[in-house]
Amino acid sequence: MGTNRPIKFRILELFLDGEEHWNYEIVSKIQEEYNMHGNYGRDSINFDIIELASGGMLKDLEQKVDEEGIYKKGFLLHKYVITDFGKVRGSDACIRYV
Repeated sequence: MGTNRPIKFRILELFLDGEEHWNYEIVSKIQEEYNMHGNYGRDSINFDIIELASGGMLKDLEQKVDEEGIYKKGFLLHKYVITDFGKVRGSDACIRYV
């Protein structure tokens, strides 16, 4: 769907639904859309999510250890939601605005 836009823009677009999302949910969706399978693609997308959060566009709401290996066994999972700043920045980047 969003493979013509930079990955970080697509990540913000997915969060524009206003819902909370775990990082592994977003990572798997982006991996599928951008054909970025494998550990390197997975971790690169997750790093993009971390950068958006550290830039104030996503808010980290909850964390838990991945006991089941959903993303990467023993890895810390994060639940995020888009911030008002993220909505504005997403709008500035020509992403649909909610």
